Amino acid sequence: MSRADATATDPRSVHVVMPGGVADPAAPSGGNTYDLRVCRDLPGVGWQVHEHAVAGAWPQPSAEARAELARVLAERADGSVVLIDGLVACAVPYLVVPEAERLRLAVLVHLPLGDETGLAPGRAADLDALERRTLRAVPAVVATSDWAARRLVAHHGLAPGRVHVAAPGADLAPPAPGTDGASRLLCVAAVTPRKGQHQLVEALAEVADLPWSLLCVGGLGQDPGYVTRLRELIGRHGLGDRVRIAGPRAGADLDASYAAADLLVLASYAETYGMAVTEALARGIPVLATAVGGVPEAMGRAPDGGLPGVLVPPRDPAALSAALRRWLGEPGVRGRLKAAARGRRAALDGWETTARRLAEVLEQLRYEPRRAA
Repeated sequence: MSRADATATDPRSVHVVMPGGVADPAAPSGGNTYDLRVCRDLPGVGWQVHEHAVAGAWPQPSAEARAELARVLAERADGSVVLIDGLVACAVPYLVVPEAERLRLAVLVHLPLGDETGLAPGRAADLDALERRTLRAVPAVVATSDWAARRLVAHHGLAPGRVHVAAPGADLAPPAPGTDGASRLLCVAAVTPRKGQHQLVEALAEVADLPWSLLCVGGLGQDPGYVTRLRELIGRHGLGDRVRIAGPRAGADLDASYAAADLLVLASYAETYGMAVTEALARGIPVLATAVGGVPEAMGRAPDGGLPGVLVPPRDPAALSAALRRWLGEPGVRGRLKAAARGRRAALDGWETTARRLAEVLEQLRYEPRRAA
């Protein structure tokens, strides 16, 4: 007999389970932005959304956080469609897998848990195994890029037909006026080892003879020790007057940061997509980034085939500094990249496309044969 639930009779109703603090302006992330946007945009394509933010230090939840997730899932009616952020779902298969027998579950994977930079090998292996158990048990997995989908299929042995792609969208914004067309560099990323700001500082130290300034925008709370080490590195290179760590920005403040930028720079070690890339391109700003994960997909190409940025290998400050030197010193390079960025801006998909692709997954899930509880 089904559990009582106020939305049990709604044929297109989805419960979205997200980490607590998803809307906290002090801790912005691409995953949080994605979760909030699909909650906002799914109603526009015919789905009623019920949000459940589960507090806790996911993927290392306390007993209270685990109990809260168990309650949220248990209170859903049999056959309910539930979309769970992978940061919550993948670390607790012992809670999620049993519910897969009666709920129609999809897990949204923003970043495989074991891919976070700086994890001890044993911890990464443990998270990887937990994630595998979860993803193998649910009928649908949603990845945020084609690259991420292929990796999940290969790494966890998932059936390709159960792994779907709903890439992040982008909101078109007015073209960024920038400054002098070259020297204002912007990095939009949480200040963590995975985002590689230390590698970027090392590369910039090699082009200190050229005019530039760097603004780093992003959350500072995930790894305070790394933030301290980064500030020390900036000081050792004598770049304190040229590199500013501004902390998180959102809304008009973030828009102003983009508007003043000439080039977006990202030195990430791992990315499943790279939403800052499309946020920059939506303003016609070229991108210099490491060619990791789904970043090449996010960068894409202009309709005429031009590349709206430069991709360099990860963990290679020399390649990064060489690309920076070309950008800063060669007007022809800048002109070509800016023209391609303007072309790519016009071709970007919006968030409605993301919502429609996710709605297709949820619609398929509604008709997924369900095992008896």
